[in-house]
Amino acid sequence: MADHYHVSGIFPHLSVRADSVPVRNECGIGALMSWADRLWMVTYVAHHGGGTGLYEIDHKLNIRKHPESVVGTFANRLIHHESDSIIIGPHIIDNHGNVRTIPIIKDYRLTSTMEHLTDPANKVYFLTMEGPMFEVDLNTFHVEKMFDLTETLDISVPFGDPSAVGSIGADPKRKTIPKPHFKAAHTGQGRLVVANNTFDLNDHAGIDKAGRLAEWDGKTWRILDTGAFNEVTGRRNWHEVIYATGWDKASAILMACIKGQWQKYRFPKASHTFEQFCQTEWPRIREVETERYLMNASGMFYELSPVAFAGRVWGVKPISANIRVISDFCCWKGMLVMGANQTSPIWHGNMVTGYPESNLWFGKPDDLWQWGKPAGWGGPWWNQQVKAGEPSDPYLMTGFDKKGLHLANESSDEASFKVEVDFLGDGSWKEFETVKVNGNGYKHIEFPQGFSAHWARVTSNADCKATAYFMYT
Repeated sequence: MADHYHVSGIFPHLSVRADSVPVRNECGIGALMSWADRLWMVTYVAHHGGGTGLYEIDHKLNIRKHPESVVGTFANRLIHHESDSIIIGPHIIDNHGNVRTIPIIKDYRLTSTMEHLTDPANKVYFLTMEGPMFEVDLNTFHVEKMFDLTETLDISVPFGDPSAVGSIGADPKRKTIPKPHFKAAHTGQGRLVVANNTFDLNDHAGIDKAGRLAEWDGKTWRILDTGAFNEVTGRRNWHEVIYATGWDKASAILMACIKGQWQKYRFPKASHTFEQFCQTEWPRIREVETERYLMNASGMFYELSPVAFAGRVWGVKPISANIRVISDFCCWKGMLVMGANQTSPIWHGNMVTGYPESNLWFGKPDDLWQWGKPAGWGGPWWNQQVKAGEPSDPYLMTGFDKKGLHLANESSDEASFKVEVDFLGDGSWKEFETVKVNGNGYKHIEFPQGFSAHWARVTSNADCKATAYFMYT
């Protein structure tokens, strides 16, 4: 490393770029992996183009574009334990650094590779951004298309409106049909879980519910949520807890599958600049210190435990806010390494951005605590129809300084809102305050300085249309 200079953890010579002719494209670092005594990374363009591919970096920070490199949109990575190899992009890399490429799938936008449910020693699944899902035999490279998830999960039309197939749809406010944008997938607990983060103006307006978190047990697909989801991951022990992150208009979302049962939690957004589905890229959950997760979601880093005790999620705590588009991160040579998507003209979409390029950042996990102080907003309800006596989803409260809650009753009759806190994090809810709000009225709660609990939730005593929105500063 002595031969290379750096600025705040960034080594300019490691910058990668996409071609600028005949059109300016995009250059993001889709996946990072420490393997075979090297750091491997695969990059992506928006759709088609040149200048990107598979790179390897040695212990002296010398970078090489691998001869097997192909240009594409790749953000998938998986350790295939049975063959002692990694799969990154369309490439298979053994523990000596030898690379093979699966030719049939290299032209697809590969977003995730998953263990096979019934034959993990010989086969894997590949998820593509547009929705086709493939089964690939790692010995013969035979590829079998299994599903078009756009159709299987009802994304190609307005949710629940099959009459709109092939058209703009019945709603006169509709400008476009939903665009699939599958981002992640994972197998565990005998199921395969996929995430689609479609969210645009139609979703924000309530015309569409095109995001998806869905699972497949090898026989039947089931839609779990219609928010926009970016990440699905989990370990292979400690009950194999599966985590998924995403968002809707109201807040960021954390889903957890514990012993086959799904739970839903909500937490703040640090920024609204990660809202539209193309702005989010691949915010990840990764293990960066032994048996500890680092979660990046809606512009905020969090600590997250992979362990579930007593059927509950524990150890969620904010670290810092940021506006960096971090597409993957990992540990290598004792450092935390982050990939990014930093300059994306994408044809003529950005009139003030030059050629497309991105780079890595090298530091240590403790550096993240020096980034922006945790702050954000969100809530369980945004102009939502709520039922009497039905508690909201738990909303994260710990780790922030000053806290306020905005309550709005959009119905004509008075309603009382019970605010409860769970300060142990084990689901033992205690009443903090009950607030009466007149019909079409508003109230605001300021929590005492220094007050905190793990989770908060709100319950209405009447059916109504309401908003419950937390502001943490």
